[in-house]
Amino acid sequence: MSDHRISTELAGNHGATPVEGAAALVPFTAERARRSTAVVITATLGLAAGCWAFAVWRMSGMDMGVATELGSFASFAVLWLAMMAAMMLPGTIPAVIRHVQADRGGLAVVSFVGSYLAVWAAVGLAVYAVYRPHGLAAAAAVVLAAGIYELTPLKRYFRRRCNETDRSGLEFGCCCVGSSIGLMLIFVALGVMNLAWMSAIAVVVVGQKLVPAKAAVDVPIALAIVGLGMFIAIAPGSLPGLIPPM
Repeated sequence: MSDHRISTELAGNHGATPVEGAAALVPFTAERARRSTAVVITATLGLAAGCWAFAVWRMSGMDMGVATELGSFASFAVLWLAMMAAMMLPGTIPAVIRHVQADRGGLAVVSFVGSYLAVWAAVGLAVYAVYRPHGLAAAAAVVLAAGIYELTPLKRYFRRRCNETDRSGLEFGCCCVGSSIGLMLIFVALGVMNLAWMSAIAVVVVGQKLVPAKAAVDVPIALAIVGLGMFIAIAPGSLPGLIPPM
C-alpha cells in the first residue's frame, strides 16, 4: 500500500486531509502553551504573594534597625527563604516563561525555580555566619560600597547575564546574586527585618530583572544609593528606623 493511500485512508477515517489535521494541531499547541504560561505565571506570583504575607507576619516586632538580632538559625533560615521568594520570584517570570515555551515540562520548571531559590538560601547561610548587630558607621560603609558597586563593570556584566541566562536555575541564580548582591547588602545593613527596606529593595531588584540596563536610569539609582550612604555617615540617626527606640 502506498504512502499516499495510507495518508488518504487515515484522513478519511478522521474526516480531514493530512494538511487540515496538521493545521488543526497548531491552535491546539498554541492554546496549550498559553494555558501553561498562564498557570506558571499565576503559580509563581501566587507563591511570591504567599511568601510576602508570611514574611510580614514573621517580621512583625523583630525590626531593631542596625541592632536587629537574627535569632536562631532555623527561624532565620525559614524567614530568609520566604523573603527571597517574595522579593526575587516576580523577577524570574521571563526566564520561567522561556522554560515553559521550550516545552521542558512541569518538573523542569519546578527544578529551575527550586535550584534558583537554593542559591539565595546559600546566600542566607553566609549572611547568618557573618552578620552581627552593628552601628551606623558600618551601615553607612556598606551602603556606600553597594552604591559604588552598582557603577562597576562587574555589576553590569552580572546584570546582563542575569537577563540572558536561564539554562539552569543554579546558573541563573548565581548570575542574579552577582547582579543584586549590593542591593541585598543594603537591606541587611539597614534593617534585615524592616518591611519598608525589604519593599524598596524588592522594587529595584525586580525592575533590574525585567527592564534592560539603561544608564539614564541605573546611574541615578546608584548615585542615590551613594548619597544615602553619605547621608547616614554625615547625619547618623537622622534616618528613621535605623536606631531602635529607647
